[in-house]
Amino acid sequence: MQDTVSSLNRRHFLKLTGTAVGAGALGFPTLIPSRVLGAQGQPSPSSQLVVAVIGTGGMGGTHLNNMLSFEKEGKVRIAAVCDCDDNRLEAAWGNTGQKAKPYRDYRYVLERKDIDCVLIATPDHWHAVQTVHACQSGKHVYVEKPASVTVREGQAMVKAARANKVAVQVGAQARTAKGAWHTCRAIRNGIVGHVNKVTCWHYASPADDKPVADSAPPEGLDWDLWLGPLPWRPYNRRYQPGNFRWLMESGGGQIRDRGAHQFSTILWCMDADHQTSFTVEASGTLPTKGLWDTAIDMRAVFQFKDPDWTLEWGQPGNKVGELEFGNVFWGEKGHLVQEWEGGYKPANPEAIAFQLPPGGKEVYRTDEYEDFNMNHKADWFKSIREGHLRPAVDIEIAHRTATLCNLANLSMTLGHKLVWDGDKQEIVGDEFANRLLSKPQRQPYCL
Repeated sequence: MQDTVSSLNRRHFLKLTGTAVGAGALGFPTLIPSRVLGAQGQPSPSSQLVVAVIGTGGMGGTHLNNMLSFEKEGKVRIAAVCDCDDNRLEAAWGNTGQKAKPYRDYRYVLERKDIDCVLIATPDHWHAVQTVHACQSGKHVYVEKPASVTVREGQAMVKAARANKVAVQVGAQARTAKGAWHTCRAIRNGIVGHVNKVTCWHYASPADDKPVADSAPPEGLDWDLWLGPLPWRPYNRRYQPGNFRWLMESGGGQIRDRGAHQFSTILWCMDADHQTSFTVEASGTLPTKGLWDTAIDMRAVFQFKDPDWTLEWGQPGNKVGELEFGNVFWGEKGHLVQEWEGGYKPANPEAIAFQLPPGGKEVYRTDEYEDFNMNHKADWFKSIREGHLRPAVDIEIAHRTATLCNLANLSMTLGHKLVWDGDKQEIVGDEFANRLLSKPQRQPYCL
C-alpha cells in the first residue's frame, strides 16, 4: 500500500511540475503585489505574508523549516518551493504537506503576483541574478550570503532593492544573534579600549587531489539551470552540489564563504559599516591540480582610515581560541576573542558578563526567537511590516562585506595591493583590475 501511495504522489508531483519545468518566462513583472502595499481591500504588511523558497537544499532546507514554523504561527503562507534538482524539490514539496506548488524554474515563481517574499538559497553564482529579478518583480528578498561573487553584481543588487522599494536581508545571521550582540556591545563600549587590529583564523580550503572525469548529471538535475549565469560546461561531481564553493567563479573559497559571516560581525562590532574605502593585499597558495581554483591557505590584510585600524584574514592564521575559526579584537587594554562569528556559538564569557558603563550605548538587538535563524527572518519581516525596508543585514551592508572578500581574492589573483575607493566604487589607478570587477553572464540567466 505504501508503495502505491508513493507512486501516486510521485506522479502527482511530476504532473504539478510539468507546467513549470520548461525554459521559463523571459519577462519580469515590475508591479509590487497589492498584498505588500496594503492596497484597499487587501491585507496590510502586518498580516500574513505569502512566501516562496528558491533553492531547497542545505540552508534552503533550514529556511523552509523556519517558514513552516512561521506558518504555524499564522505569520506566513508557503505558496511555492523551487529547485532545479527534482529530488530536492520533491522532498521540499513533501515537507509542505504537498500544499506548496513546486517549480523547477524560479522565473515562474517570480511571475506570481500573489507572492510577497522569496528566500533564496541557491549557489553563490545565482544570488545576484535571482535577487535583482525578484526585486524587479516587487518581491522582498532574503538571500543567502555572500551577497555576490563580483563587485558589480553587488551594486546591481543594491540598486534593484532601492529602485523597487523592497527589503533585502542577507543571511549573515550573527548580527541578530546573542553571541555577536554581547561582543558588539562590549567592544563598542570599551571592554578592551580602542581597537586597532582585528585578526581572523580559519581552517584551510580543500584541494582537489583526486580529480574525476566529467559524467552525465545525476537523474533529476537540470544541469543547464544549475549553471545558470556561468559558462556552460559538462557536469562533474567536483562542481556540485556543495563543491561550488571551491571555484572562484561560483564560490570564492573560505574567505567569501565564512568571511562573509566573520567580516559582517566584525564591521558591526567596530561600527565600521560606513568605512567603505580601504587597501587590501592578499597572498596564498593555489591548487596545482584538479578543478578547484580557490586558495588553500591565504592571508589578506585590509587597512582602514579615519579611524585607523587593520583587519587581517588568516587561513589558517593564528588560532587564539579553541574552535575551528574565529577572530580577536586587539585593543589598548587587552584583547577579546569571538569564536565562530557570534552566531552558532556563545560570546566570550567576558563579553557576556560585561556591564554597560555610565553613559554607554546599547546596540541594536532583536530577540523575538531563541533560534537565531528564526530571529534573523523575524527582523526581515519587521522591516517589511514597519515599512522602513532596512533589515539588520540590509543588502548595502552585505554588498560592502562581500566587496572585502571579492577584492581580497582579486588582490591574490593579481599579486599586488589594491586601493579601493568606496565612494566611487572603483580601484584607484588600476584600469585592468577595474575590468575584473564584473564578469560575463550567460543568456538568459543574466542581469
